[in-house]
Amino acid sequence: MFVDSHCHLDRLKHADTDLDNIVQAALDSQVEHMLCVAVSVKEFDAMREKVSHYPNVSMSCGVHPLHQEDACDYDTLLVHAQRDDVVAVGETGLDYHYSADTKEVQLQSFVDHIKVANVVKKPLIIHTRSAQQDTLDLLQAHYQRDTGAVLHCFTESLDMARAAMEMGIYISISGIVTFNSASELQETVRHIPLDKLLIETDSPWLAPSPYRGEENQPKYVKRVGEFVAELKGVSIEELARITTENFYRLFNRISVSK
Repeated sequence: MFVDSHCHLDRLKHADTDLDNIVQAALDSQVEHMLCVAVSVKEFDAMREKVSHYPNVSMSCGVHPLHQEDACDYDTLLVHAQRDDVVAVGETGLDYHYSADTKEVQLQSFVDHIKVANVVKKPLIIHTRSAQQDTLDLLQAHYQRDTGAVLHCFTESLDMARAAMEMGIYISISGIVTFNSASELQETVRHIPLDKLLIETDSPWLAPSPYRGEENQPKYVKRVGEFVAELKGVSIEELARITTENFYRLFNRISVSK
């Protein structure tokens, strides 16, 4: 069985009318659990209303670096992160590729998320793009290893992956790895130890080949797993087993039977 370690079910085009079928399609594709990741604290309650009744869906809470118009202060984030139904903090992080103009706000937000995660001992979900050194520097300065963290939808360098893994941080691979243009990422994945790997869809975006052009869904995480298994030279069964075990080890507030 597979796990989609990062998706945005509430942002799917038909989330209001067809989410039952979308979740069932994931189950039919051997996806036993999905982590629905928040991009805004302001939108968390709306997300919760859509997904919380599914026993195989868990939730995070945080502010995406590209959603700083919805930024919240440390105390507000802490209140939400302490909720019993929140299993992780984020997604958070830094993105200078799309929004370098909000750099200073992003930096403060990321530090707040790291500190909140340390307090509540719930793992961080980190988005990083074109901000490798600042991401690593802030983690080195503020992150506590026993908090747990993942660099999601990873597309950065092998050196960054290694620096993160030295801090005990997991690396999550999305459908981008299947793209013809992703040869560098494919080579990086070959060097990441299996015990540090997660897989995800980041749906509704980034559908893996051969589904590019379609809206991405959690059911396609199996295709990501198949491709990663080929890169790693292991069976799909082993890849599924290890990445699923890694997921429950990191997000340890999720019971396997949930």
